[in-house]
Amino acid sequence: MTSPGTRLQRPPLDAAALSAGLVRPGGLWRDIRVVSETGSTNADLLAEARAGAAEGQVLVAETQTAGRGRLGRSWSGAPRAALAFSVLLRPVAVAPAIRAWLPLLTGIAVAAALRAEAGVTATLKWPNDVLVDGRKIAGILAEAHGDAIVAGVGLNVTLTGAELPVPTATSLLLENAACLDRERLLAAILTELARRYTAWTAGPDPAGLRPEYLRWCVTVGREVRVELPGGTLLTGTATDVDETGRLAVRTGPGTTTLVGAGDVVHVR
Repeated sequence: MTSPGTRLQRPPLDAAALSAGLVRPGGLWRDIRVVSETGSTNADLLAEARAGAAEGQVLVAETQTAGRGRLGRSWSGAPRAALAFSVLLRPVAVAPAIRAWLPLLTGIAVAAALRAEAGVTATLKWPNDVLVDGRKIAGILAEAHGDAIVAGVGLNVTLTGAELPVPTATSLLLENAACLDRERLLAAILTELARRYTAWTAGPDPAGLRPEYLRWCVTVGREVRVELPGGTLLTGTATDVDETGRLAVRTGPGTTTLVGAGDVVHVR
């Protein structure tokens, strides 16, 4: 049995080992870089996207000092206690109306990897959270520039209870996960993401991700409160996620509102 002290070890990531396993001719991933510290991996890759960088770039930070979340929130974490990384993608073959599925696709990849590699029952909260036992274990932020989309992931790996950013969060350590090896976890997530992204951009039905997403989405069927951009609040029952990735919220008899962006609270 692994001792608690061993499980709290936080070794640095090995970019060469990750590249050897994930960068290959004809594959999605072109370059995997690990930096000891940066403000935001999303901001860094967006700058590279503006400069014309090709898709397939992966940037991982051992520490983020100005990580970005939805609605302008910022956060930082203990060094090497989490996986904080971003990927640069250019889904030019996908219709713009469907590209909002990319953060949801990323969530599916994270949840699938955690289920397979860490042995935890990860679920999805629309639009950008991965949960375990109702607590947030990972967040996703997608930002666009032209035809480029940068998707960032922050996954809590060995954070202790005292290190959690909010009481409603959790970590793989606290969930007694079968794997706390960040290289294995990152490799599993990038493998799942590449497989799904390649099928999504090549297939005749880019919205074919919807059935898989709905299987793991715990928002649908719940009473929700949605804070929309601008501060407007919407309350009702989440009933579906449509073909373009929007959340359908029934706000009254015969009245359904489609939400493309917002901060969701599960009321009950």
